[in-house]
Amino acid sequence: MSANTPVTPRAAATCVLMRPRAGGGIEVFMVRRHIQSEFAPDVYVFPGGSVDAGDRQAEETPGLCAPAGEGPTALGSGFRVAALRECFEEAGVLLAHHGAATLAFGEDDLARYAAYRAALQQRQMTMATLAQQEGLTLATDMLIAWAHWITPEVFPKRFDTHFFLAEMPPTQQAAHDELETTDSVWIAPEDASAGYERGEFPLVFAQIHQLRDLHGLRTFDDARARFGGQQPRTIMPRVVERDGGQVILLPDED
Repeated sequence: MSANTPVTPRAAATCVLMRPRAGGGIEVFMVRRHIQSEFAPDVYVFPGGSVDAGDRQAEETPGLCAPAGEGPTALGSGFRVAALRECFEEAGVLLAHHGAATLAFGEDDLARYAAYRAALQQRQMTMATLAQQEGLTLATDMLIAWAHWITPEVFPKRFDTHFFLAEMPPTQQAAHDELETTDSVWIAPEDASAGYERGEFPLVFAQIHQLRDLHGLRTFDDARARFGGQQPRTIMPRVVERDGGQVILLPDED
């Protein structure tokens, strides 16, 4: 591959958990990546990561996933199960159906599911195995596809990432993994944006713009009305030389 040939982006998925905020409005769950992370160190991001073969396998296995999605995130692509897996690995929240109900963790379940989480993180288990052992249907239907970003062509590490919104189940608790991430926070999108502008809440380029897209939401139903029922446009920022340095711009920015 020549130096001028763009790196092929890796398929990836991200899950944005959303819940009502005390006093009104919504807040989202973000994790702070470890300062030694190879990609995007020491910034706040939404839980996410690369799609793997096990994610695709789970989506292709009859009965494991709830019917959901069309277009690029249709079942079989792996994007939806990857988002669920990364949410469980990095946030400790497993979006799944147990019969007709959304999965809830009781006190007797915590140790068992913590072991599942660790096994997934260590690539000793797949989501298909977890679902089959617990008699679960993976809640791919709970995910709203709302954003699609591809890393700029000049970057040495690139991702083709689909972002999903999901309503936080009240019967579970979100917590960062203390492996790839060192902190976590529930925060209103407006507060995250304001913190970034003050230099107090570090973000990557995509999250800066995605948080702005979430401004003004009052409920999860608002999010469904704003983003549901349509395929998100693909955004691939570009890097330009300006004033002796490199600047990242959106595709339609000058």
